[in-house]
Amino acid sequence: MRRYIIIAAVVIVVLGVGAAMYFLFFGNTASITVAPAGSASLPSAGRIGGASTTEDDAARLTGSATNTVGAPTPITARLVRISAGPVVPGEAVVNIKAANASSSPPSTSLGTGDVAVSYIERRSGNVYSYLSRAGTLTRTSNRTVPGIQSAVWPPDASLAFVRYLSGIDSSTINTYGLAANGSGGFFLPQNLSDIAISSTSILTLSSGVNGSVASLSRTDGTRSSQIFTTPLSALRISFAGKSQYLAFTKPAAALPGSAFLVDSAGRFSRIAGPLNGLVALASPSGKWALVSYTSDGAMQMELVNTTTSESVPLPVATIADKCVWTADDSVVYCGVPVDPPVGFSYPDDWYQGAVHFSDRIWKINVSGRYAQLVLDFSKENKDSLDAEALVVDSLNTILVFVNKNDGSLWSYSL
Repeated sequence: MRRYIIIAAVVIVVLGVGAAMYFLFFGNTASITVAPAGSASLPSAGRIGGASTTEDDAARLTGSATNTVGAPTPITARLVRISAGPVVPGEAVVNIKAANASSSPPSTSLGTGDVAVSYIERRSGNVYSYLSRAGTLTRTSNRTVPGIQSAVWPPDASLAFVRYLSGIDSSTINTYGLAANGSGGFFLPQNLSDIAISSTSILTLSSGVNGSVASLSRTDGTRSSQIFTTPLSALRISFAGKSQYLAFTKPAAALPGSAFLVDSAGRFSRIAGPLNGLVALASPSGKWALVSYTSDGAMQMELVNTTTSESVPLPVATIADKCVWTADDSVVYCGVPVDPPVGFSYPDDWYQGAVHFSDRIWKINVSGRYAQLVLDFSKENKDSLDAEALVVDSLNTILVFVNKNDGSLWSYSL
């Protein structure tokens, strides 16, 4: 009997010590409530604008949509690490002052004079909003959407069109309109090869062995209409002003590519190329296109006037996907590699993750054709930056970018 008493006493002591250790180390730790894995997972793609394919596919929220989850980390007075963990490439930056000035009635839910950065955490698919002036981070949706590869946002950040793979061999590309607050949602057609968003429209591209078809619809996925067809089957597209589009062949270091301006009638006009590894980025008005390419294995970059097709070489070179235009067409911000590693094929190896860069952020003035160093990341943070998914707010106050080296999200006050 005495032996059992001793054993019971030891068990009680061990349990007591374990409980004390738990409360000592974890009792006062702030936590984020996340929906259990799979409890609100994204379903297989269904029809445009319609309900999901099963009852379980209906949108579900777990927890509060306005739960503040803590502040990001200021590195310097101007540089802030918004998210240390990986985020989905593609974020939205909304200047609240500018948004209020153009809205009727003005929105006051986020306050005035601040800039809101909306993004999606890669691990869970939860949507977050960071206010740069207030320094607060809020989870606006805790709907679990795992496996998102990229996101495209409209200017008001009301929803994100997220893209992910499904199927036994991950051969199906799904595109889902995920509301920033987690409510509702709808699918676009499966296996879209590209998508672009404006304030009023969705531009989508479907490609196959017989070519590509571009369509335009409302931002809710309704009233879709075909705008052009082309025998080219490997294209990327974007808006280039209000009534025209930019299309360019998917880049490959070993193949010459071309960029085209497409008008509202579907007519193609070549503005650049053929150039190996060509990548193009249209300015908001469509007057300019930033074009990058490779020549003798080295990266080159130039500005192209889309009206005259006149090109102007630039003093710095990078991949155009590492750049962003300001809203007024006056400036381009780019992540420019310092001494890019030799022996690689650009841009292919960068897209595939076979090579990483150590970037500085440069400001390219369009009218003066000069470049100015904005941020030397390695000196500010003692780490390397491989910038992608750059976004700038409409008043040019905040530059936001993803560090491809670790997936973290950053902001820099301009």
